[in-house]
Amino acid sequence: MLLFPFYWMALTAIKPDEQLLNLEKFNPFWTWSPTLKHIQKLLFETYYPLWLWNTMLVAVCATILSIVASVLAAYAIGAATLTVALIGVGRRDLPRLSGARRRSCSSRFRRSYSSMDCCDTPFALILTYPTILIPFSTWLLMGYFKTIPFELEECALIDGASRWQILTKIVLPLAIPG
Repeated sequence: MLLFPFYWMALTAIKPDEQLLNLEKFNPFWTWSPTLKHIQKLLFETYYPLWLWNTMLVAVCATILSIVASVLAAYAIGAATLTVALIGVGRRDLPRLSGARRRSCSSRFRRSYSSMDCCDTPFALILTYPTILIPFSTWLLMGYFKTIPFELEECALIDGASRWQILTKIVLPLAIPG
């Protein structure tokens, strides 16, 4: 049952047009004459490859930016009272920022992005998405960092490790599932 939608999408992609339009004459669950015409049209006659590239670029860049900022913030914060404030800020700004997804330049970001001449560009989305991702990611990572015994950090400090070395060589490898 769970695989049927994937089967249906694959079948629809390779069916000829006449079999897609006339379900009474042709079997809707199978085709005897598959074609790659639809896939060829999608890849070579539309802007789909560009849209896919833009989506992947924005997703990867925003994720990397969010992870770096969240790791540093979660490691530095550590206090439970700040967690509530951090999530509160994220929840308060979320409705305002949701408009940024539609037009890539919304409300207070429009003035900033207009001054940088980056409205309606992937760069505007790369800057906007982390404002939604960072509060949640920081909260999630704080939970992982709290499970790591502080004694490990103390031992590393005694051995002469810096805070950066403790973060990169001890805390992050232990918190990799986060």
